[in-house]
Amino acid sequence: MIVMNDQTCMVDMARFFMDFIQDESCGKCTPCREGTRRMLEVLEKITHGHGEPGDIDLLEELSDMIKNSALCGLGQTGPNPVLSTLQYFRDEYEAHIHEKRCPAKRCAALVKFEVNADVCTKCGICSRSCPAGAIQWQKREPAFIVKDKCVKCLSCITNCPADAIS
Repeated sequence: MIVMNDQTCMVDMARFFMDFIQDESCGKCTPCREGTRRMLEVLEKITHGHGEPGDIDLLEELSDMIKNSALCGLGQTGPNPVLSTLQYFRDEYEAHIHEKRCPAKRCAALVKFEVNADVCTKCGICSRSCPAGAIQWQKREPAFIVKDKCVKCLSCITNCPADAIS
């Protein structure tokens, strides 16, 4: 059993599972070997902010082809994480592709790394958690992210109690 919350990016989760399937594929049959590789490439493209409107249809088409022509159970069930996330979380795929944003704030390429001063509680936790020292903060002032120093590690987003970083 895998437990996820609203801070889990379903597109990235599908990418993670497809990466696993691709690694586990024996390579014996073309649908599994090449189809899962192509699905992984599309999912990586989406999570890196380069998704295109036809990518969702392509993922569904590849999934059907692999499920119907793979020789083993791995290939026949491999596309299920993608199909499940498309069925229940299509809006997240669409946000990644059309709006170039990750609703869960987990795909670093799609996060702006800006502090919303209206929401910031001025606690400084983000500044203390930043390994690159990219967040400037002074008491009673909202934090500020120096984009040139930011390494997009997501620690500020993970640690901000006010969810003030987008």
